[in-house]
Amino acid sequence: MRFAIVRSRFNAPITQALLDGARRGFADAKIESDLVDDYEVPGAFELPVAALWLAQTKKYNAIVCLGCVVRGQTPHFEYVAREAARGIADVALRTGTPVMFGVLTTDTLEQAQARADAAGASASSHAEAQTRSNKGYEAAQSAVDMALLRRKFDI
Repeated sequence: MRFAIVRSRFNAPITQALLDGARRGFADAKIESDLVDDYEVPGAFELPVAALWLAQTKKYNAIVCLGCVVRGQTPHFEYVAREAARGIADVALRTGTPVMFGVLTTDTLEQAQARADAAGASASSHAEAQTRSNKGYEAAQSAVDMALLRRKFDI
């Protein structure tokens, strides 16, 4: 199996932590690092088109999109978050390739940091995972699960 990760550069410290978590998620699922390709886009709004291009290559069993959109004082947050989510879901539905939504949409930078916590990828309990998590790790694990499920349908 082969996987792609598309990461937004905007809010780079957060998205780098998500990328690190995704890499750990794939490694924990026994996916060799050379079977996971990384790509970057400027922001979360660009994630769907990059995911579409990757899906169209038919090289990947699943794609993980990683980004971070933090609410500000204007409606911009709603537009970017909504369109990133809609676009990513649309790519998955149009192509049949599983595309994971690993985009943080938070009210504060602190909330984003808590959801990109390096220690969160190894949370030992549900309660701990609620306060310390790494959504990149979770997205990678979901990508493997969905790729395996898709294989069962022989498509």
